[in-house]
Amino acid sequence: MMSTDLVATVKTSGVPPFVSLLSTFSVHYTIMPHKLNSSNLSQIAGDQVKVPTYQRGAAVKEGIVHIGVGGFHRAHLAVYVDKLMQNHGMTDYAICGVGLQPFDAAMRDVLNSQDHLYTVIERSAKGSFANVVGSINSYLFAPDDREAVIAKMAHPDTHIVSLTITESGYYYNENSHELQSEHPDIQHDIDPANEKTPRTTFGFLYAALARRHQQGLKPFTVMSCDNMQKNGSITRHMLESFARLRNPEIAKWIAEKGAFPNAMVDRITPQTSANDKTTLASDFAIEDAWPVVTEPFMQWVIEDQFSDGRPQFEKVGVQVVKNVHDVEEFEMHKLRLLNGSHSAIGYPGQLAGFKYVHEVMEDPLCSKFVWQMMQEEVKPLLPDIPGVNIDEYCHTLIERFSNPTIMDQLPRVSLNASGKIPQFIMPSIAEAIWGTKPFGRLCFVAAAWFRYILGVDDNGNTFKVEDPMLELLEAKARAGGTKPHELLSIKNLFGDDLRNDERFIKEITTAMEDIARDGIMKTMAKYVN
Repeated sequence: MMSTDLVATVKTSGVPPFVSLLSTFSVHYTIMPHKLNSSNLSQIAGDQVKVPTYQRGAAVKEGIVHIGVGGFHRAHLAVYVDKLMQNHGMTDYAICGVGLQPFDAAMRDVLNSQDHLYTVIERSAKGSFANVVGSINSYLFAPDDREAVIAKMAHPDTHIVSLTITESGYYYNENSHELQSEHPDIQHDIDPANEKTPRTTFGFLYAALARRHQQGLKPFTVMSCDNMQKNGSITRHMLESFARLRNPEIAKWIAEKGAFPNAMVDRITPQTSANDKTTLASDFAIEDAWPVVTEPFMQWVIEDQFSDGRPQFEKVGVQVVKNVHDVEEFEMHKLRLLNGSHSAIGYPGQLAGFKYVHEVMEDPLCSKFVWQMMQEEVKPLLPDIPGVNIDEYCHTLIERFSNPTIMDQLPRVSLNASGKIPQFIMPSIAEAIWGTKPFGRLCFVAAAWFRYILGVDDNGNTFKVEDPMLELLEAKARAGGTKPHELLSIKNLFGDDLRNDERFIKEITTAMEDIARDGIMKTMAKYVN
């Protein structure tokens, strides 16, 4: 422990009577935390705190521009790049972070005040460890200077533009699989009059790529790091669709020369709390305004498709695979088992009044439900991957979910469900229907989400539901009551194959009625062997 009280006791036997009252005295001191910045790194470094010893600033090239500097990016891609810079001397792929939204001003201010350094705190039953990460070398806030962001992406030193912009940032219609070209933000960005004032990621990407095309440069690789199935393919299709609305010549060049690797990413990263900052200061003597808390586990599987070079990611544990099919198999395991189980924990858990993921897993009924859903309904639908033991993977997931030290909050795993349920739960239900396999537990999870949309738990307590489609979802949920038809009518979330399947309709209706009548836990018990 870096913050400590030292007590020194001095015995005074044999001293004159007039000092006998001073028979003991105590001296207390506390080691004050060091403000995180470049000049304090030597004081921060220690046995349990690693700090960057590589060159930063003007001494390195910023080969990666990353849009969406949140907790996951700082716990994942930025950590891999940090390892390459620290352990392998890489100097040409430091990261320039970019924020496009007004709320990104907070990240700008924190990183600028800390020389773009931040702390990653890994927590597990084995203890906590801190790592100061320096791979983010600078930060641009688009509302301050949109031209600076475009120019940075267009710069010859930029080889990769990476993204963690969440599902809604892709303007992807889940039903038609096309760009939401009618969206006001997209309409703004395809207007040539607004070329210098883009709002969306695609507006910035297009403007920068068009400039590189004009300058005779290669297109940079667009690398999605979002937790989406076929994230690279979706990014390609959306950007090419956007470019065709602006300039078919640029769209053709992007289609022929561009690269959009598909990837599977994994690391549980809860939202940072005020207590996390306090604990970092007391345990490691670091004053960091926005640290990241995460687990020791991390995984990244990425397709080896890059248009203008890449770092040697494989040197730091990244699984670089040959084609999209390899990625998709890993991706299916992760999305259906990890993310699907997060849905099975999050929506029932909040309805039952739990606050944290590990609290749900401490309940025997809930943990049995999650395990049985993985083993009996999800695992039989998954492909075999050479060298991967699905049962071991499931046990690892249970261990990760049960980790009490990272304090993963249920609202985090539950937010933006309209972009998650169609990926994590509904495909398993559809495949089970086609293969006449069991899917009752999966239907229970979908029914729990339908109930969760209303924002009231079984004890009558309200909670906040965060979803870009909340207004429509809430209206449909209230109109439908204990019947699923209103919600299932949202075509960009649910396909006709589900809406018209009698077996599915019967199963989910029963679950919805039971949850409304008996509550979430009594209903869950019916699905546990």
